[in-house]
Amino acid sequence: MIFTHTVITISYIGNFISPTYNLVVNSILGCPCAAPVFMFCMGVGMVYTRHKQWNMMIKRGVKLLILGIILNVFIYIIPYFVLGYAIGNYNIVPIYGGLILFFVDILAFAGLSFIFMGIFKKFELSNKYLLLIAVLLSIIGSFLRNITFGDPGLNFLLGYFIGTKLEFTSFPFFNWFIIPVVGYIWGTYFIRVKDKSKLFRFWPVLLIVSLFYFVYSIKIPGGFLSSEPNYYYYMTTFDVISCLIYIHGNIGFCYYLSKFLPNKITKVFAVLSSNITVIYFIQWILIPLTLIFIILLFDYSLFNDLGLSSISIFILILSTLCATYYKKLKNIKLKLTSKN
Repeated sequence: MIFTHTVITISYIGNFISPTYNLVVNSILGCPCAAPVFMFCMGVGMVYTRHKQWNMMIKRGVKLLILGIILNVFIYIIPYFVLGYAIGNYNIVPIYGGLILFFVDILAFAGLSFIFMGIFKKFELSNKYLLLIAVLLSIIGSFLRNITFGDPGLNFLLGYFIGTKLEFTSFPFFNWFIIPVVGYIWGTYFIRVKDKSKLFRFWPVLLIVSLFYFVYSIKIPGGFLSSEPNYYYYMTTFDVISCLIYIHGNIGFCYYLSKFLPNKITKVFAVLSSNITVIYFIQWILIPLTLIFIILLFDYSLFNDLGLSSISIFILILSTLCATYYKKLKNIKLKLTSKN
Protein backbone atom coordinates (compact mmCIF):
# COMPACT_ATOMS: atom_id res chain seq x y z
CA MET A 1 0.00 0.00 0.00
CA ILE A 2 2.64 2.49 1.06
CA PHE A 3 5.02 1.58 -1.79
CA THR A 4 2.22 2.10 -4.31
CA HIS A 5 1.06 5.41 -2.85
CA THR A 6 4.64 6.68 -2.91
CA VAL A 7 4.89 5.79 -6.61
CA ILE A 8 1.50 7.40 -7.35
CA THR A 9 2.44 10.62 -5.54
CA ILE A 10 5.81 11.01 -7.23
CA SER A 11 4.19 10.35 -10.62
CA TYR A 12 2.59 13.82 -10.40
CA ILE A 13 6.09 15.26 -10.76
CA GLY A 14 7.66 12.83 -13.24
CA ASN A 15 8.45 9.24 -14.21
CA PHE A 16 11.40 8.15 -12.06
CA ILE A 17 10.95 4.37 -11.79
CA SER A 18 11.84 1.48 -14.09
CA PRO A 19 9.14 -0.40 -16.07
CA THR A 20 9.85 -3.56 -14.02
CA TYR A 21 9.40 -1.74 -10.70
CA ASN A 22 6.18 -0.18 -11.94
CA LEU A 23 4.89 -3.55 -13.16
CA VAL A 24 5.63 -5.50 -9.97
CA VAL A 25 5.10 -2.89 -7.25
CA ASN A 26 2.38 -0.74 -8.78
CA SER A 27 0.45 -2.77 -11.36
CA ILE A 28 0.32 -6.14 -9.54
CA LEU A 29 1.23 -5.89 -5.84
CA GLY A 30 -0.24 -2.41 -5.56
CA CYS A 31 -3.50 -2.99 -7.42
CA PRO A 32 -5.28 -6.39 -7.29
CA CYS A 33 -3.11 -7.66 -4.43
CA ALA A 34 -3.76 -4.68 -2.14
CA ALA A 35 -7.02 -2.69 -2.05
CA PRO A 36 -9.35 -5.63 -2.88
CA VAL A 37 -7.79 -7.64 -0.04
CA PHE A 38 -8.32 -4.78 2.41
CA MET A 39 -11.93 -4.35 1.32
CA PHE A 40 -12.62 -8.07 1.58
CA CYS A 41 -11.13 -8.18 5.08
CA MET A 42 -13.22 -5.13 5.98
CA GLY A 43 -16.30 -7.20 5.11
CA VAL A 44 -15.00 -10.13 7.18
CA GLY A 45 -14.38 -7.71 10.05
CA MET A 46 -18.07 -6.73 10.03
CA VAL A 47 -18.79 -10.29 11.16
CA TYR A 48 -16.18 -10.38 13.92
CA THR A 49 -16.62 -6.85 15.31
CA ARG A 50 -18.34 -6.23 18.63
CA HIS A 51 -20.01 -3.13 17.16
CA LYS A 52 -22.16 -4.87 14.56
CA GLN A 53 -25.44 -3.10 15.38
CA TRP A 54 -26.89 -1.36 12.32
CA ASN A 55 -26.79 2.12 13.86
CA MET A 56 -23.17 1.69 14.96
CA MET A 57 -22.22 0.67 11.42
CA ILE A 58 -23.90 3.76 9.94
CA LYS A 59 -22.21 5.98 12.53
CA ARG A 60 -18.82 4.51 11.67
CA GLY A 61 -19.54 4.97 7.97
CA VAL A 62 -20.28 8.68 8.43
CA LYS A 63 -17.03 9.09 10.42
CA LEU A 64 -15.04 7.42 7.63
CA LEU A 65 -16.66 9.66 5.00
CA ILE A 66 -15.70 12.78 6.97
CA LEU A 67 -12.22 11.36 7.59
CA GLY A 68 -11.82 10.82 3.83
CA ILE A 69 -12.61 14.49 3.14
CA ILE A 70 -10.18 15.64 5.84
CA LEU A 71 -7.47 13.39 4.42
CA ASN A 72 -7.88 14.93 0.95
CA VAL A 73 -6.65 18.20 2.48
CA PHE A 74 -3.34 16.52 3.36
CA ILE A 75 -3.04 14.58 0.11
CA TYR A 76 -3.87 17.39 -2.31
CA ILE A 77 -4.61 20.84 -0.86
CA ILE A 78 -1.55 21.26 1.37
CA PRO A 79 0.94 19.84 -1.22
CA TYR A 80 -0.67 22.13 -3.84
CA PHE A 81 0.14 25.25 -1.86
CA VAL A 82 3.49 24.05 -0.49
CA LEU A 83 4.81 23.06 -3.93
CA GLY A 84 3.34 26.17 -5.51
CA TYR A 85 4.99 28.42 -2.94
CA ALA A 86 8.31 26.53 -2.82
CA ILE A 87 9.01 26.04 -6.54
CA GLY A 88 6.48 28.40 -8.09
CA ASN A 89 4.47 25.69 -9.81
CA TYR A 90 0.83 25.34 -8.77
CA ASN A 91 -0.01 22.88 -11.56
CA ILE A 92 1.78 19.77 -10.26
CA VAL A 93 -1.03 18.65 -7.94
CA PRO A 94 -4.44 19.44 -9.48
CA ILE A 95 -7.20 20.44 -7.04
CA TYR A 96 -9.97 21.34 -9.53
CA GLY A 97 -10.90 24.56 -7.80
CA GLY A 98 -11.20 22.86 -4.41
CA LEU A 99 -13.48 20.06 -5.62
CA ILE A 100 -10.65 17.62 -4.93
CA LEU A 101 -11.87 17.67 -1.30
CA PHE A 102 -14.59 15.29 -2.41
CA PHE A 103 -12.31 12.91 -4.28
CA VAL A 104 -13.37 9.32 -3.56
CA ASP A 105 -10.53 7.33 -2.04
CA ILE A 106 -10.79 4.09 -0.08
CA LEU A 107 -11.92 5.81 3.14
CA ALA A 108 -14.91 7.35 1.38
CA PHE A 109 -15.74 4.00 -0.18
CA ALA A 110 -15.41 2.27 3.20
CA GLY A 111 -17.71 4.89 4.69
CA LEU A 112 -20.41 4.26 2.07
CA SER A 113 -20.00 0.49 2.54
CA PHE A 114 -20.58 0.72 6.29
CA ILE A 115 -23.57 3.02 5.81
CA PHE A 116 -25.27 0.74 3.29
CA MET A 117 -24.42 -2.42 5.20
CA GLY A 118 -25.97 -0.78 8.26
CA ILE A 119 -29.10 0.05 6.29
CA PHE A 120 -29.34 -3.49 4.91
CA LYS A 121 -28.78 -4.86 8.41
CA LYS A 122 -31.60 -2.64 9.71
CA PHE A 123 -33.97 -4.30 7.22
CA GLU A 124 -32.49 -7.73 8.01
CA LEU A 125 -31.65 -8.62 4.43
CA SER A 126 -30.38 -12.16 3.99
CA ASN A 127 -26.96 -12.96 2.51
CA LYS A 128 -28.68 -14.02 -0.71
CA TYR A 129 -30.25 -10.59 -1.23
CA LEU A 130 -27.07 -8.81 -0.18
CA LEU A 131 -25.14 -10.68 -2.85
CA LEU A 132 -27.84 -10.07 -5.46
CA ILE A 133 -27.77 -6.31 -4.81
CA ALA A 134 -23.96 -6.24 -4.90
CA VAL A 135 -23.81 -8.15 -8.21
CA LEU A 136 -26.41 -5.88 -9.82
CA LEU A 137 -24.52 -2.77 -8.70
CA SER A 138 -21.27 -4.25 -10.03
CA ILE A 139 -22.83 -4.93 -13.44
CA ILE A 140 -24.29 -1.42 -13.60
CA GLY A 141 -20.92 0.06 -12.61
CA SER A 142 -19.22 -2.01 -15.31
CA PHE A 143 -21.33 -0.39 -18.03
CA LEU A 144 -21.26 3.17 -16.67
CA ARG A 145 -17.51 3.55 -16.17
CA ASN A 146 -15.79 6.64 -17.59
CA ILE A 147 -19.12 8.38 -18.05
CA THR A 148 -19.19 12.19 -17.83
CA PHE A 149 -22.06 14.53 -16.96
CA GLY A 150 -20.42 17.60 -18.47
CA ASP A 151 -19.99 19.31 -15.11
CA PRO A 152 -17.05 18.79 -12.70
CA GLY A 153 -19.29 19.17 -9.64
CA LEU A 154 -21.69 16.47 -10.84
CA ASN A 155 -18.78 14.23 -11.80
CA PHE A 156 -17.34 14.54 -8.30
CA LEU A 157 -20.69 13.98 -6.59
CA LEU A 158 -21.78 11.00 -8.69
CA GLY A 159 -18.21 9.69 -8.58
CA TYR A 160 -19.02 8.35 -5.12
CA PHE A 161 -21.21 5.77 -6.83
CA ILE A 162 -20.03 5.28 -10.43
CA GLY A 163 -16.71 5.72 -12.22
CA THR A 164 -17.00 9.19 -13.71
CA LYS A 165 -14.49 10.48 -16.23
CA LEU A 166 -11.27 12.43 -15.53
CA GLU A 167 -10.13 10.43 -12.49
CA PHE A 168 -12.52 12.01 -10.00
CA THR A 169 -12.84 8.77 -8.08
CA SER A 170 -10.66 5.80 -7.23
CA PHE A 171 -13.20 3.42 -5.72
CA PRO A 172 -16.76 3.98 -6.99
CA PHE A 173 -19.30 2.30 -4.74
CA PHE A 174 -21.14 0.38 -7.48
CA ASN A 175 -17.99 -1.29 -8.83
CA TRP A 176 -16.38 -2.19 -5.48
CA PHE A 177 -19.22 -2.86 -3.03
CA ILE A 178 -19.38 -6.50 -4.10
CA ILE A 179 -15.96 -7.16 -2.53
CA PRO A 180 -16.81 -6.29 1.13
CA VAL A 181 -20.21 -7.97 0.66
CA VAL A 182 -18.56 -11.23 -0.41
CA GLY A 183 -16.09 -10.75 2.46
CA TYR A 184 -19.00 -10.40 4.88
CA ILE A 185 -20.75 -13.52 3.55
CA TRP A 186 -17.44 -15.42 3.53
CA GLY A 187 -16.88 -14.35 7.14
CA THR A 188 -20.30 -15.64 8.27
CA TYR A 189 -19.26 -19.11 7.06
CA PHE A 190 -15.60 -18.89 8.03
CA ILE A 191 -16.39 -18.14 11.66
CA ARG A 192 -18.23 -21.50 11.87
CA VAL A 193 -15.75 -23.65 9.90
CA LYS A 194 -13.99 -26.18 12.12
CA ASP A 195 -11.50 -27.61 9.61
CA LYS A 196 -9.94 -24.48 8.11
CA SER A 197 -7.12 -26.46 6.51
CA LYS A 198 -9.67 -28.19 4.32
CA LEU A 199 -11.22 -24.84 3.36
CA PHE A 200 -7.88 -23.58 2.04
CA ARG A 201 -6.57 -26.77 0.43
CA PHE A 202 -6.71 -25.32 -3.12
CA TRP A 203 -4.95 -22.04 -2.35
CA PRO A 204 -1.96 -22.66 -4.71
CA VAL A 205 -4.29 -23.31 -7.66
CA LEU A 206 -6.34 -20.18 -6.90
CA LEU A 207 -3.21 -18.01 -6.71
CA ILE A 208 -1.84 -19.36 -9.99
CA VAL A 209 -5.14 -18.93 -11.87
CA SER A 210 -5.69 -15.38 -10.62
CA LEU A 211 -2.09 -14.27 -11.22
CA PHE A 212 -2.26 -15.60 -14.79
CA TYR A 213 -5.38 -13.48 -15.30
CA PHE A 214 -3.64 -10.43 -13.82
CA VAL A 215 -0.67 -10.80 -16.17
CA TYR A 216 -3.04 -11.38 -19.10
CA SER A 217 -5.01 -8.26 -18.22
CA ILE A 218 -1.79 -6.23 -18.32
CA LYS A 219 -1.00 -7.38 -21.84
CA ILE A 220 -4.38 -7.03 -23.57
CA PRO A 221 -5.86 -3.67 -24.66
CA GLY A 222 -8.62 -2.69 -22.27
CA GLY A 223 -7.49 -5.11 -19.57
CA PHE A 224 -8.19 -3.84 -16.07
CA LEU A 225 -4.46 -3.73 -15.29
CA SER A 226 -3.45 -2.29 -18.67
CA SER A 227 -2.32 1.28 -19.16
CA GLU A 228 -5.87 2.37 -19.98
CA PRO A 229 -6.87 5.10 -17.48
CA ASN A 230 -9.09 4.03 -14.59
CA TYR A 231 -9.77 0.49 -15.83
CA TYR A 232 -8.47 -0.95 -12.56
CA TYR A 233 -10.41 1.47 -10.39
CA TYR A 234 -13.54 0.98 -12.50
CA MET A 235 -13.12 -2.80 -12.72
CA THR A 236 -15.85 -4.97 -14.22
CA THR A 237 -17.70 -7.81 -12.52
CA PHE A 238 -15.44 -10.34 -14.24
CA ASP A 239 -12.35 -8.51 -12.98
CA VAL A 240 -13.81 -8.55 -9.46
CA ILE A 241 -14.28 -12.34 -9.67
CA SER A 242 -10.58 -12.75 -10.51
CA CYS A 243 -9.69 -10.62 -7.46
CA LEU A 244 -11.97 -12.69 -5.22
CA ILE A 245 -10.28 -15.88 -6.44
CA TYR A 246 -6.92 -14.33 -5.61
CA ILE A 247 -8.09 -13.18 -2.17
CA HIS A 248 -9.19 -16.64 -1.07
CA GLY A 249 -5.87 -18.06 -2.32
CA ASN A 250 -3.98 -15.25 -0.58
CA ILE A 251 -5.71 -15.87 2.76
CA GLY A 252 -5.07 -19.60 2.36
CA PHE A 253 -1.37 -18.93 1.76
CA CYS A 254 -1.21 -16.67 4.84
CA TYR A 255 -3.03 -19.31 6.89
CA TYR A 256 -0.48 -22.00 6.01
CA LEU A 257 2.45 -19.61 6.35
CA SER A 258 1.32 -18.57 9.84
CA LYS A 259 1.82 -22.15 11.04
CA PHE A 260 5.59 -21.83 10.48
CA LEU A 261 6.15 -18.25 11.60
CA PRO A 262 7.36 -17.50 15.14
CA ASN A 263 5.02 -15.56 17.43
CA LYS A 264 7.21 -12.45 17.25
CA ILE A 265 6.61 -12.20 13.50
CA THR A 266 2.86 -12.84 13.67
CA LYS A 267 2.58 -10.18 16.40
CA VAL A 268 4.09 -7.65 14.00
CA PHE A 269 1.39 -8.47 11.44
CA ALA A 270 -1.23 -8.27 14.19
CA VAL A 271 -0.05 -4.77 15.13
CA LEU A 272 -0.17 -3.66 11.48
CA SER A 273 -3.64 -5.17 11.05
CA SER A 274 -5.16 -3.65 14.18
CA ASN A 275 -3.83 -0.19 13.25
CA ILE A 276 -4.49 -0.31 9.51
CA THR A 277 -6.94 2.63 9.35
CA VAL A 278 -4.68 4.92 11.37
CA ILE A 279 -1.61 3.80 9.40
CA TYR A 280 -3.50 4.51 6.17
CA PHE A 281 -4.33 8.04 7.33
CA ILE A 282 -0.84 8.83 8.61
CA GLN A 283 1.02 7.48 5.57
CA TRP A 284 -1.01 9.79 3.30
CA ILE A 285 0.11 12.75 5.43
CA LEU A 286 3.76 11.66 5.44
CA ILE A 287 4.20 10.64 1.78
CA PRO A 288 3.59 14.01 0.03
CA LEU A 289 5.35 16.03 2.74
CA THR A 290 8.37 13.69 2.75
CA LEU A 291 8.69 13.83 -1.04
CA ILE A 292 8.38 17.62 -1.07
CA PHE A 293 11.02 17.87 1.67
CA ILE A 294 13.40 15.68 -0.34
CA ILE A 295 12.82 17.73 -3.50
CA LEU A 296 13.68 20.95 -1.69
CA LEU A 297 16.84 19.48 -0.09
CA PHE A 298 18.17 17.02 -2.67
CA ASP A 299 16.33 17.86 -5.88
CA TYR A 300 15.21 14.65 -7.72
CA SER A 301 18.38 12.57 -7.36
CA LEU A 302 16.90 10.14 -4.78
CA PHE A 303 13.85 9.27 -6.89
CA ASN A 304 14.84 5.94 -8.38
CA ASP A 305 13.77 2.37 -7.61
CA LEU A 306 16.07 2.00 -4.61
CA GLY A 307 15.47 5.52 -3.32
CA LEU A 308 11.68 5.29 -3.47
CA SER A 309 11.79 1.84 -1.83
CA SER A 310 13.87 3.26 1.02
CA ILE A 311 11.47 6.19 1.39
CA SER A 312 8.50 3.78 1.46
CA ILE A 313 10.12 1.61 4.16
CA PHE A 314 10.87 4.73 6.23
CA ILE A 315 7.23 5.88 5.92
CA LEU A 316 5.96 2.38 6.80
CA ILE A 317 8.02 2.31 10.01
CA LEU A 318 7.16 5.89 10.99
CA SER A 319 3.44 5.43 10.22
CA THR A 320 3.33 2.27 12.35
CA LEU A 321 5.12 3.94 15.26
CA CYS A 322 2.78 6.94 15.10
CA ALA A 323 -0.27 4.64 14.90
CA THR A 324 0.77 2.56 17.92
CA TYR A 325 1.54 5.73 19.91
CA TYR A 326 -1.87 7.14 18.95
CA LYS A 327 -3.53 3.91 20.10
CA LYS A 328 -1.75 4.08 23.47
CA LEU A 329 -2.89 7.68 23.98
CA LYS A 330 -6.43 6.70 23.03
CA ASN A 331 -6.43 3.81 25.52
CA ILE A 332 -5.11 6.10 28.27
CA LYS A 333 -7.88 8.60 27.51
CA LEU A 334 -10.52 5.85 27.64
CA LYS A 335 -9.23 4.64 31.01
CA LEU A 336 -9.27 8.16 32.44
CA THR A 337 -12.79 8.73 31.07
CA SER A 338 -14.08 5.46 32.58
CA LYS A 339 -12.59 6.32 35.99
CA ASN A 340 -14.27 9.74 35.95
